[in-house]
Amino acid sequence: MNIFRILGDVSHLLAIIILLLKILKSKSCAGISGKSQILFALVFTTRYLDLFTNFISVYNTVMKVIFLICAYVTVYMIYVKFRKTFDSENDSFRLEFLLVPVTGLSFLENNSFTPLEILWTFSIYLESVAILPQLFMISKTGEAETITTHYLFFLGLYRALYIANWVWRYHTENFYDQIAVVSGVVQTIFYCDFFYLYITK
Repeated sequence: MNIFRILGDVSHLLAIIILLLKILKSKSCAGISGKSQILFALVFTTRYLDLFTNFISVYNTVMKVIFLICAYVTVYMIYVKFRKTFDSENDSFRLEFLLVPVTGLSFLENNSFTPLEILWTFSIYLESVAILPQLFMISKTGEAETITTHYLFFLGLYRALYIANWVWRYHTENFYDQIAVVSGVVQTIFYCDFFYLYITK
């Protein structure tokens, strides 16, 4: 653990809380990509399958449970509770364009060829592109609510802080995970254009 990872986790959690509060307060899912939220729920599910078999720390376990619960609550609110406000017409990104190559890549490029490791690798690759349906939706409609942009900003900040975490760990622990680092950099690149718009607007 280091300050960059802690701040990254806080930023990630803050992004999810901002999104949930936005939905609850407005009783609307307008401007939110349900497909991106499904992908994030899939990311957390496949990454945290070791929740009950591999105890690292109370902090780690609590954060995993919170992310899982928040992900599924968000999906529930979009597709069940407030489904009438969900803009399915503009949330039209084809998920198979992400899921098929990510699945194939997780079998071809992983740290060890075991079910849990392949699923963990799948979650890392999928997280790097999970925001694309949301960014596609914003580009299609040409607009994004302030709350949605704050959500995206903190998601991007979380990724940027995790890159700093990896640099720190490499210099202090000589630890380097190529799969996580490359995927994280790819994900951060997707946020760069959004960051520019966020700051200038």
